[in-house]
Amino acid sequence: MHLTQFSDYSLRLVLYLACHPEKVVSADEISRAFGISRHHLVKVVQTLTDLGVVEAQRGRGGGMRLAKRPSEINVGWLIRRTEPHFDLVECFDPEANTCSIAPACGLKGALHRALNAFLGVLDEYSLDQLLTQRSDLVTLLDDSLRRGAKSNHAGGG
Repeated sequence: MHLTQFSDYSLRLVLYLACHPEKVVSADEISRAFGISRHHLVKVVQTLTDLGVVEAQRGRGGGMRLAKRPSEINVGWLIRRTEPHFDLVECFDPEANTCSIAPACGLKGALHRALNAFLGVLDEYSLDQLLTQRSDLVTLLDDSLRRGAKSNHAGGG
């Protein structure tokens, strides 16, 4: 199973916001902390805002914060809404399937069960359960921001 970059960034973004509940956070800050594209992150913010997970404020002094408590954000639910599809193999997509053995193949059923098990495990977790080492996460994110700021100044950018 491989999650898309979009889901990965979605998880990182909500983790970051959950680590900083006391402030409004900019997309630039999250982009620097994780060393990821601000452009891609803005798309993630829009989707999470549409889903009611994030509240975003535009303009000077704007930024974002979680719209729900971390205990109200289910990880499995979030992944289902940020992944474009769960076509693990070609035959999962009837439109694109050209596999000649699909009608009699037992692999498809096994993969469906594996996918359901994967999502079922994620359904057991809310965002707050991923924050058991919150202080360590905050320290690592702060260190990452400082390193990013130093490299930006050193490079003249």
